[in-house]
Amino acid sequence: MKYEIITAVGIDVSKGKSTVAVRRPGGEVVLTPFQVNHDAAGLFSLVKTLQDVGGNIRVVMEHTGMYWRPIALALKEAGFFVSVVDFSHNSLRKVKTDKADSMKIANYALSFWAELRDYSPEDETRQMLKMQNRLYLRTQKSSVTLRNGLISLLDQAFPGVNTL
Repeated sequence: MKYEIITAVGIDVSKGKSTVAVRRPGGEVVLTPFQVNHDAAGLFSLVKTLQDVGGNIRVVMEHTGMYWRPIALALKEAGFFVSVVDFSHNSLRKVKTDKADSMKIANYALSFWAELRDYSPEDETRQMLKMQNRLYLRTQKSSVTLRNGLISLLDQAFPGVNTL
């Protein structure tokens, strides 16, 4: 029976760059945390580095605004298992360094290996719908505020105009 080595990649996502840590079970640190820029050269380098690591790789990254999208799409195109997780209700943010966070995310990947959900195009569509909905609600709220302000000003300038 052949066993495949499992490798967890934790990515702490920031604006324009990310910190990446690579671990295996038993506390083995395959690659100490390193930074990757979200440009073509940085993402190509990350894909090549992870391909060289080998084994059964699962990448987990935190859901941070929309900053995670370029790196997730690049890794997905390269054929990696990518899971985007929302850590907003988790204790992950207690440590405030990107290196420590990337190691915690890699540990999370190892701990929840079987439960991780692979990122898919449907997730992308859902994210875009959520963003559009937020923009729509914000616009609607602004519209109501502006309308109420206009009614108030008209009522002050021309008392009783609202009854017309």
